[in-house]
Amino acid sequence: MKPATDSRYLLPMNLQVFAGEKTEKATPKKRNDARRKGQVSQSQEISNSLQLIVSVSLFMVLGSFFWNRIVAMFGEIFLHRLSMDVTPGNVLTLFGQYAIQMLIFLSPIFIGAIVVGFAAHYFQVGWLFTTEPLKFKLKPLNPINGFKRLFSMRALVELAKSVLKLLAISLIVYLVLWSERDRVMALAYVPIEDIFAFAGSLTTRLGMLVAITLFLIAIGDYYYQNYSYEKSLRMSKQDIKDEFKNQEGDPKVKAKIREKQRRMAIMRMMQEVPNADVIITNPTHFAVALQYDQTKMDAPKVIAKGQDYLALRIREIAKKHDVTIMENKPLARALYERAEVGQAIPPDLFQAVAEVLAYIYRLKGRRKA
Repeated sequence: MKPATDSRYLLPMNLQVFAGEKTEKATPKKRNDARRKGQVSQSQEISNSLQLIVSVSLFMVLGSFFWNRIVAMFGEIFLHRLSMDVTPGNVLTLFGQYAIQMLIFLSPIFIGAIVVGFAAHYFQVGWLFTTEPLKFKLKPLNPINGFKRLFSMRALVELAKSVLKLLAISLIVYLVLWSERDRVMALAYVPIEDIFAFAGSLTTRLGMLVAITLFLIAIGDYYYQNYSYEKSLRMSKQDIKDEFKNQEGDPKVKAKIREKQRRMAIMRMMQEVPNADVIITNPTHFAVALQYDQTKMDAPKVIAKGQDYLALRIREIAKKHDVTIMENKPLARALYERAEVGQAIPPDLFQAVAEVLAYIYRLKGRRKA
């Protein structure tokens, strides 16, 4: 007896393993199905970093406008509100007015962030609206799956990304503050307006540097997300075969359907043989049934044709119903190869077929123009 570890005994199992490996790119159907479920390749870091860049840019451009509005709002308190009666109604009215003013002068930043967020999503994914991710599913609540996600490769990548962002932001803040250490130490000897101006300038510069750094990290995250998405969509050769079967139908079932359709077509064709005017034969290999009605047809048409066994069946039915059978080898082969069932004969065969029909009509004692 051969040992159980012989390679010939392991080959089928290896083939099954290889067949189950997901090494093939996803088909268009699987991509569309995943997209309908909301499974797309996108990086949220791209949207967040661009929103931060736009917000900081608007602060830099509209800084004087924001400053004037804030000074006017707080100045109005000291000029006109110190003598106001402090009641719940007055306080609520005051806070409501200031909240509306703050929303008005901060609205450019909110609008810019929203527009950039939608634009970043659109350029990554395109137009997509689906409620599939909102459906309640019990699978994410499985503690075993949650434990696996906690120690998965994606979790490690997210951890590394968070650590990288923290280190990058800390380094930027340290370098910028260290470069401005002399000016920071001298703030005690400058007017309050200069202190606010320096603080605003330093904050916006830090914000812009941090936003650009996060955007560079987001580009790397985008490529990783795309790679991870493509990897999750990979299919095995068996998956592709199963999808083809589900989409196009099982080849065996389709073959049976075609065979049944062919048999039904043959039965309908055989039912037309008794209506033929003549059967032109090879004499054994081919048989073509022709019909011609001068009042309805411009030319004779083929109502049945067959080869070998079908030719024999056509001749048997013709004999049973007293349909004339004529042997003409070249004409039978030409009609079989060039004319389809239900179609008129080719124009170059009109003369030969007319002579055959004329002969048949003379035999039957009929005359036709």
